[in-house]
Amino acid sequence: MGTPPATSPSGGVAADTPDIEYVSGMARLLQAVQELSLARSLPEVQEIVRRSARELTGCDGATFVLRTDDECLYLDEDAIAPLWKGSRFPIEACISGWAMLNRRPAVVPDIYVDDRIPREAYRPTFVKSLVMVPIRTLDPVGAIGNYWAQQRQPTAREVSLLQALADATSIAMENVRLYAELEERVHERTAALERANEEIRQLSLTDDLTGLHNRRGFHVLANAALLTARTHGHHCVLAFLDVDGLKKVNDGSGHDTGDHLLTDVAEVLRKTTQASDIVARLGGDEFCVLVPESPDGAVALKARLRDAFRRFKGEGARPYQVAASIGAVDIPPTDIRPLDALIACADELMYADKKAKAATEIA
Repeated sequence: MGTPPATSPSGGVAADTPDIEYVSGMARLLQAVQELSLARSLPEVQEIVRRSARELTGCDGATFVLRTDDECLYLDEDAIAPLWKGSRFPIEACISGWAMLNRRPAVVPDIYVDDRIPREAYRPTFVKSLVMVPIRTLDPVGAIGNYWAQQRQPTAREVSLLQALADATSIAMENVRLYAELEERVHERTAALERANEEIRQLSLTDDLTGLHNRRGFHVLANAALLTARTHGHHCVLAFLDVDGLKKVNDGSGHDTGDHLLTDVAEVLRKTTQASDIVARLGGDEFCVLVPESPDGAVALKARLRDAFRRFKGEGARPYQVAASIGAVDIPPTDIRPLDALIACADELMYADKKAKAATEIA
């Protein structure tokens, strides 16, 4: 049983089509709806709509228009692209705007006798007939248009199929928007998680009190630096420092004052070293400095650190002396001892320095 004739939006009665054509159109519409449900971007939606609209009505060209406030943006246009694609027009001045403002299809069998058409704008084109349907009739967000090079009265079924495609397009556009928002949220949360993981990683490598690397951080970075230095033939220097008098300060003035002493030592080391040097508090009153590319050697580094501590003492009055015993060892590229062995060697030199200072004080 066939579908009865329907009155077209232009006022005429559209010719009925055989049921087989209607079934074929519905099948093509269903395929388009399925394709639109999988679209994840507006360009994908445009391509599906352009192809499906032409196949549904047998038109010579199709257009995809978006509403942007009070303008019509001809976003996609495969019929008269050199003229209008990417252009914006006042919504009251174009037929796509009429379809959106009136929330119903505009069927124009002859563009040169329809007062809704800006005829002069169409004269450079091949268009003789067109139909424009709103994307979402409740609150239109755009329009889909079909053009014919010959005068033609689109059938009610063709208009119905095109409107159904436009309705499916509105859902697809909303899905694209939601998908983009979801992707953005996932991106933001992933970035936040990466930042949190980096903060956790940094915290696991950083001494809470001084902000220097902790023992774990020093081993990770120093081992990598030693490997690079040995590979490229660079000379390194490792210094081991033990803060003088920390126990006495803790016992006499309290651990808060002792903490201030440790942070002062860390400040001296920061000011004395370069950004490429690796500076760490190994724990308690022990500090380490690795200079990955040292042009001067262990003696020069030890002298530079001693001078830095002397200068720091003169910068302000403190209830403690900021000083450290220092042991420094040269590491030529041929020295392949592990880091722990190098630290032990520098530690022995530090104790020798501490004993020498104690002997001097007694004398």
